[in-house]
Amino acid sequence: MIYISYDFTVKPKEPASEILIAELGYAGFESFVETENGFMAYIQKEAHNEQILDTIFVLNTKEFDISYKIEEIAHTNWNVEWEKNFNPIQVDGLVSIRAPFHENPNLQYDIVIEPKMSFGTGHHETTHMMVQHLHQLDLKGKKTLDMGCGTGILAIFAEMKGAQPIDAIDIDNWCYMNSFENVERNNCHHIDVYEGDAALLKGKNYDLIIANINRNILLNDMKTYASCLNKNGVLLLSGFYRDDIPVLERKLLKYCLKIDVVIEKNNWVSLKCS
Repeated sequence: MIYISYDFTVKPKEPASEILIAELGYAGFESFVETENGFMAYIQKEAHNEQILDTIFVLNTKEFDISYKIEEIAHTNWNVEWEKNFNPIQVDGLVSIRAPFHENPNLQYDIVIEPKMSFGTGHHETTHMMVQHLHQLDLKGKKTLDMGCGTGILAIFAEMKGAQPIDAIDIDNWCYMNSFENVERNNCHHIDVYEGDAALLKGKNYDLIIANINRNILLNDMKTYASCLNKNGVLLLSGFYRDDIPVLERKLLKYCLKIDVVIEKNNWVSLKCS
C-alpha cells in the first residue's frame, strides 16, 4: 500500500500541532509521528488529493508558522513507528501509563494501552489532569460516563478506582475500536464502549461524567451533560485553555453547575464541577 507523507514544521509547536493533527484526522490522515520540529502525517495515496489541505483552518491563520514537505512512500510499519515515540509516564507517583512492551513500575495503579491513532496516552496535559482529578475522587459504585473516550484510558482508570457501570463513548471509529482493545487489555469488566455522540445519552443518568474533548463541543453538549448528571453528581471537564474558563463557567451556571476545583498545566486546564 502506498502512502503520502507530510513532514510538518510547526512554530510554536504547541498548541498548533494538536490543532493541526485534529483537523488532518478529519481530512483522512491515518497516522501521526512526532518529530523534533513538528510531526509527520500519513495518508493513503488513494485517499489523497492536491486540495486536501485547502480546508485546514490552522494553516490559514497568521497565529502560527507552519510549513511542510510532501513525499510518496511505501508501506510503513505503524507499530514500529509508534513504539519508537511512545514513552511510559507516571502521574503523581501513583499511576503508571505504559505500553505492553514497557516494564511495570509497580505503582498503585498500572494502565496498559496501545493508543495507535487515538487520543489519550496520558502525555497530553488534559489527560494527565483528568487522571489527577479521578485519583482524588471516591468512585466506588459510581455510575460513570467517559465522553470522547479516545483510548479509553479514563474509563479504565475509573473502573480501577471502583466505578461501575461505565459507558465510554467516542464519535471516531478508530477510537471506538481502540477503546475496546484497551478495555480488554486491562481486564475491565464494567465498561461498555459505544460509537456516537451526545445523542446516545438520551434517558441516561450518571454519578460522574468525564468529558475531555474541546471547548466548542463542551459548550454545545453542556445542557445534555447537566440533564444526565444525578443529584450530587460530579462533572469533570478538560480540553481547553485558562482563557476559556469564563465562557464555560457562564454555561455551567446556566444549568445550575459550579466550578469546585481548577487544575492547570502549561495553560491547559481541567475543571471539577458539581
